[in-house]
Amino acid sequence: MSTPRIGVRKTYKLLIGGALVRTESGRSLEGPTGDNVPWASRKDVRDAVRAAHSAGSNWSGITAYNRGQILYRLAEMVEARAAEFERLAMAEGSSEPAREVATACDRLVYYAGWCDKFAQVAGCVNPVTGPYFDFSVPEPMGVVTVAVGPGAPLLALLTQIAPILVGGNTAVVLADDAAPATACELGETVTTADFPSGVVNILCGKQAETLQAAASHKEVDAIDVVGATLDDRFWSGAAGNMKRVGSHGPYDWLDPGCQGIGWIERYVETKTVWHPVGI
Repeated sequence: MSTPRIGVRKTYKLLIGGALVRTESGRSLEGPTGDNVPWASRKDVRDAVRAAHSAGSNWSGITAYNRGQILYRLAEMVEARAAEFERLAMAEGSSEPAREVATACDRLVYYAGWCDKFAQVAGCVNPVTGPYFDFSVPEPMGVVTVAVGPGAPLLALLTQIAPILVGGNTAVVLADDAAPATACELGETVTTADFPSGVVNILCGKQAETLQAAASHKEVDAIDVVGATLDDRFWSGAAGNMKRVGSHGPYDWLDPGCQGIGWIERYVETKTVWHPVGI
């Protein structure tokens, strides 16, 4: 009588600076899928922010067309791993895993198309009285930390990450506590999607802990939070360098309203330039 084989449990890693790394703390959790997931520390947050900050000029400096191609490549890679993402999404609470994964791919393609069109729509030539040209153009904020909301493990991740990248920002992603394996699987997928190192960094563990570390980090330019309760310690940390904070209630992530140019505009600033005419 043969002895039943014991399967190999997967040990996921964090995505920091383009590499899949173990958490500095050595801590781990057992995720809803039964796999081991890392428990990121404050040091991991600092490393991720440093990597995102270093990658900022590279990502914002490449052509908008190339950013669109890279986002489209990510859609290709997610669709190639659709079966695995559906399995993880179901284990982590998705009621419609197949529809969620398909919508996530479609949403990535949608935002890929915006990359080389967004500046023309959001920017403008302003009418002024005088011998000047007056241009308003969108510019990236910089390093954006996103605390992923609950409800749809993969779709929530990509709905929050994609518009950040369209505008030329880099992202530090704090996964939903209930969906760490999906976030780690996405981290593995990002490494095959041609992103420059550090553009997307994905951390999982206890979101309340990593969110507080991000709030007080002076190189984080903006934080977007969905479905989390923010205490006085968070607001005190975020006020340290007057970073932008967006706090939103839970979404129905499958709703078509969870995409659009308004989501991109959350993460950009408008620069106005005056230029003399005829001189």
